[in-house]
Amino acid sequence: MKNYLDENMKNLDYELLTTKQTADSHRMIRSIIDNIETVIAGKREVVELTVLCLIAGGHVLIEDIPGVGKTSLVRALAKSIDCRYNRIQFTPDVMPSDVSGFSIYNQKSGEFEFRPGAAMSNIVLADEINRASAKTQSAMLEIMEERQVTVDSHTYKMEQPYMVLATQNPIEALGTYQLPEAQIDRFMIKLSLGYPAYEDEIKIVMKGEAAKQTISPVVTGNDVRELLQICRQVLCTKLVASYIVSIVEATRNHPDIKLGSSPRGSIALYKLSRAYALARGRNYVLPDDIKYLAPYVLGHRIIRTNAAKNEKKTAVDIISGIIRHTAVPVEPNRQESYNEKSVCAS
Repeated sequence: MKNYLDENMKNLDYELLTTKQTADSHRMIRSIIDNIETVIAGKREVVELTVLCLIAGGHVLIEDIPGVGKTSLVRALAKSIDCRYNRIQFTPDVMPSDVSGFSIYNQKSGEFEFRPGAAMSNIVLADEINRASAKTQSAMLEIMEERQVTVDSHTYKMEQPYMVLATQNPIEALGTYQLPEAQIDRFMIKLSLGYPAYEDEIKIVMKGEAAKQTISPVVTGNDVRELLQICRQVLCTKLVASYIVSIVEATRNHPDIKLGSSPRGSIALYKLSRAYALARGRNYVLPDDIKYLAPYVLGHRIIRTNAAKNEKKTAVDIISGIIRHTAVPVEPNRQESYNEKSVCAS
């Protein structure tokens, strides 16, 4: 019987990463995470997931109370990768043209000129996105999914890397609009920072402002674009992909879930798992990667039944239960690694 890796590699349209490529990418990702941690203390898991979402080509929704560092996290990310950064403070009077851009008539040239909106950058902070009207929020749909804006029948592509990090306050309802399901589904993951630990808060109080002023880039935009390409060369075998689909499919038939995840959830989990493997110094995805990432990727994509809400069952609890009851695939003649040993300790 042929080696299982050989069977998988025959159908790939890319070459598996070498040890050097994997190690270099791992170091680059770690340097970004470590640099952001000089500003965001004690939140390594959230910082890592945010960086991996960038590498996987996704967007992040951060839901938390004011003052815990949501904006600081986004700014630190933008400064760490030396890319353009824009902040949109969403309010009810923000118009779609403020986000996507508009055409204005130039009297000198006698032609209309396009003025880019705030969303045309590399890293975009959509602050308090749920305060914008539904019409303005809809302007973000094409931008997030297609990485482009269409104004007056002209399409303008976004420069890579491109990432939207949106924040919303869960405790305020006055003056807010619920995000439509179509838009929530376009976020790869949903995160919450939470309060810092005691010692971490002391560091924030004493060094926080100085750290924000002194943080400097550790990689360039070209480096991030290279990481985006390398991430697509991380091996995710058919068995692991089937494990992803099995978990997502289970959300559509669960008694506590009224509406399960769409195939976009499967794709997001597939992409993020490759970035996670790369951050762990591997050129292949493991089922354990899927187990860890699934609650972050799928939790905001499901709608719980009223009975589940009354029983205080959270989306994370339900997804975790699905993972426990989904069989983990076992590869024939499984080897310790598919091609090359892990280049670093996870």
